[in-house]
Amino acid sequence: MGPYGACQAVHAAFTLHSYGQFMIVDGELRSIGSELEVLRACMVAAEATCAADIAATHPLHRRSAANLVHYTEFRRHDVRALQVRLSLLGLSSLGRSEPSVLAAVEGLLAVVAGLRGRAPSKPAAQIGLEEGHGLLVRNANMLLGPAPSGRQTRIMVTMPSGAADDEGLVGALIGRGMDVARVNCAHDDGATWARMVALVRAGMNADGRPCMVAMDLAGPKLRTGPLQPGPRVVKVRPLRDEQGRVIDAARVRLMVSARVDRSLADDRDASIIDVPVDDADWLRHRRCGDRIRLHDSRGAHRTWTVVEVGSGWCVATVEHTTYVMTGIELTCRGKRPGTAVVGNLAQVETAHRVRHGDRLYLTRAMEPAAATRAGSDHFIGCSLGEAFQRARRGDRVLLDDGKIGGVVESVTSDEIAVTVTDVRPGGANLRAGKGINLPDTDLQLAALTPKDLEDLEFVVGSADIVSLSFVRRPSDVSRLQHELRRLDAVDLGIVLKIENKIAFENLPGLLLQAMRSAKVGVMIARGDLAVEIGFERLSEVQEEIMWACEAAHVPVIWATQVLDTLARTGYPSRSEITDAAMSARAECVMLNKGSFIVDAVGVLDSILTRMDGHHDKKRSLLRRLHAWEPSVQEPIGTSETTVAPSG
Repeated sequence: MGPYGACQAVHAAFTLHSYGQFMIVDGELRSIGSELEVLRACMVAAEATCAADIAATHPLHRRSAANLVHYTEFRRHDVRALQVRLSLLGLSSLGRSEPSVLAAVEGLLAVVAGLRGRAPSKPAAQIGLEEGHGLLVRNANMLLGPAPSGRQTRIMVTMPSGAADDEGLVGALIGRGMDVARVNCAHDDGATWARMVALVRAGMNADGRPCMVAMDLAGPKLRTGPLQPGPRVVKVRPLRDEQGRVIDAARVRLMVSARVDRSLADDRDASIIDVPVDDADWLRHRRCGDRIRLHDSRGAHRTWTVVEVGSGWCVATVEHTTYVMTGIELTCRGKRPGTAVVGNLAQVETAHRVRHGDRLYLTRAMEPAAATRAGSDHFIGCSLGEAFQRARRGDRVLLDDGKIGGVVESVTSDEIAVTVTDVRPGGANLRAGKGINLPDTDLQLAALTPKDLEDLEFVVGSADIVSLSFVRRPSDVSRLQHELRRLDAVDLGIVLKIENKIAFENLPGLLLQAMRSAKVGVMIARGDLAVEIGFERLSEVQEEIMWACEAAHVPVIWATQVLDTLARTGYPSRSEITDAAMSARAECVMLNKGSFIVDAVGVLDSILTRMDGHHDKKRSLLRRLHAWEPSVQEPIGTSETTVAPSG
């Protein structure tokens, strides 16, 4: 019969009802049709306005670029009331129209015309729903490699530094389901990256697919400057119960060198604290039961008992809290007397203690600043000189992933004065090397730094994908594309890391510029993004990014803190399991490094495989459920406890 014939049949059925009822429905359909015509006209006009930008995209993406323009225009209209009216008539509410938005509107117009007994206008040749889905799958395969068997979402893993020399770790990651290895150019060096890449290239997934390599350019750094280090001291503290009684004595390993023989059995116990001494002969004379006496950095008298000895080391138990500092004398009396001196301990990392209402000064000078207590004025360097030129009074300042927030009070060429307005009760520590976010400040920074350009020389010869960090404007993407042409690497995949407010606001333009390349993707870098836009907006914003990318048929990488607790501790939180399940709507999910990263990959693989049968982007897939089938359920009325009928 065809769609139009079906609509005529429905129209004929309407005429069998009362004339008044028909007129009500016809009037509603006419009104809905008018609203849809307005939406269609606006989208067509937007395409004409952006014709040059669309034409400049890669031929593979030209129709997708037009769909992105249509969708961007479509979302400038509030269609919620229209959606309700469409649903009441049993029609599509346009809720899943991202892959083919103009075709969805034109399809509805045809249905409405048919229901009114009119011939629909001939629609323009647009991307259909299934074709749009197919384009996204094609683009994901081009950028990220073929999807593994059983799941459409790939797994990306950030390589730890140790992976460069650990073939077993890399092999285990690939074996458990890693599809893309991520190398962060903000850490390590070219020699280390080369060893990582070589191990990844040597591996192969279970179904014979090679593991892809993505490399992140570091981008411009906006971080706090150095602080003066504290004393060379370490605190040794036994474990006590609620009444202050010692449950387990602390243990100290005394040795000549701070380098520890990794074969020592005690290395498995992280509670042992290593303390260097300056006298190997003194150590050789130690025996179990020896009593070592000292006065700690506070002058408190302490006695330790040697419980284990080895070649060039001994272990002593500590019953009372001891502050051990470089230069303290360790004395042993009796049959093997003698005195040794504590050697060079690491200097304590210091921090400003910052509380609500404190004044914090970001300075251009990067000399180590003295750490200060709560209630003081705090001074700390700022690594990016542009901040002093662009920041304005009233701009927000966020430090250390948003743990400390404030407002700019004044700006000079060398100093930004910030009043702390947001910090947890009791205050927080601000250390050196922590991130600074200025979400209200247009820093006019180029995403590619001189270091990035140097690193790019390595990336183009080693990676399948380059990720552009701290992208803000289409010109940032254009610069990267120019450099790739210069290096004859136009086939290298490009991933835009959306990690700041400006990038999110410029997303359609960023996508159109990126789509001038053949292989394109977007990473939702939820850590920095949440700091800039506010944690309460993150869920909303990440959805909007995914919708825009689906309209552009551009694959998305869901990143930052996915199964983070599991990767670090071996035990997941309930909330991160739910987050991992939600990530199945993306084309790729990124895990960060951690001691239990291999386990985290296996768990994520299981979650994504299970969710693959339930969701496809925003569409719920109604696969057969076995959980409630009669053979699984307990037959009704056969439970041990029955309820007598009433009455």
